[in-house]
Amino acid sequence: MSPPRERNDRSRASSKAFSRPAARPSGEPSPGGWTPDSQRERGRGGKPAHRRRGEISPDWLWGWHAVKAALANPAREGFKRLLINPARIAEIDSDARKVGLKPEPLPPADLSRLLPPGAVHQGVALLTDPLEPVPIEDFADEASGILVMLDQVTDPQNVGAIFRSAAAFGARGVILQERHAPALSGALAKAAVGAVDRMPHSRVVNLSRALETLAAGGWRTVGLDGQAPHALSEVLDHRPTVLVLGSEGEGLRRLVSEHCDALARIPMPGQFESLNVSAAAAISLYAVFQARR
Repeated sequence: MSPPRERNDRSRASSKAFSRPAARPSGEPSPGGWTPDSQRERGRGGKPAHRRRGEISPDWLWGWHAVKAALANPAREGFKRLLINPARIAEIDSDARKVGLKPEPLPPADLSRLLPPGAVHQGVALLTDPLEPVPIEDFADEASGILVMLDQVTDPQNVGAIFRSAAAFGARGVILQERHAPALSGALAKAAVGAVDRMPHSRVVNLSRALETLAAGGWRTVGLDGQAPHALSEVLDHRPTVLVLGSEGEGLRRLVSEHCDALARIPMPGQFESLNVSAAAAISLYAVFQARR
């Protein structure tokens, strides 16, 4: 078999390789901040009143691994509050005080009322400034290893799981859009199990231009496309690789696919219709890791 050709015909990559994302929780920022007492305004009979619009800050992190990783990240700044189950204060007190925080005891039931519905907080929540992204040039100037780029992947659970897989397989970083990408907090950070504070990320306005910048620095780009003629293993090699994944249902956009050096698919001998984008990312990262070995 002759080696696969690089992708030069620039045809549209309209992959249906992924299933559509599930609904996700959302919250709106509070313009004036809050305290546990004021947040739990009491209704008739002493029961907590319903949440009102604007009560939940988008900068909350929750979940034990996410909060512990944030407190240990020297690149993170702007720690504001740490609310925790009183029974677990001793487990996090020293980490909190290193960043100038005093843990505030709050029963888990009360904590649930301060976070978006369905938040699996494990009895701990941290309010902190968002992580600062690194310039795309920081990745371009040192072409080595693996990068992951996400083209309009918007579901927080999926993006969080992709961060986790990227960290597990030793990727250098994750590249997101300035828009059409979720904040690295809340449900996303919980799904990432601390990886958002261990994995550098960059936010760019234009993915195509970012790929041009990376190409000039020596990176090779492989886009995942369920309709590509070649399997992923056929197009991978030892060179520094940017793995590009598109949104579920739509796949890579045309201009992004045109800037990929090669397009490839994940072979599915079971003839199943599709893979979730986070599952596809994990499989692809493993394949890239193996090829680079």
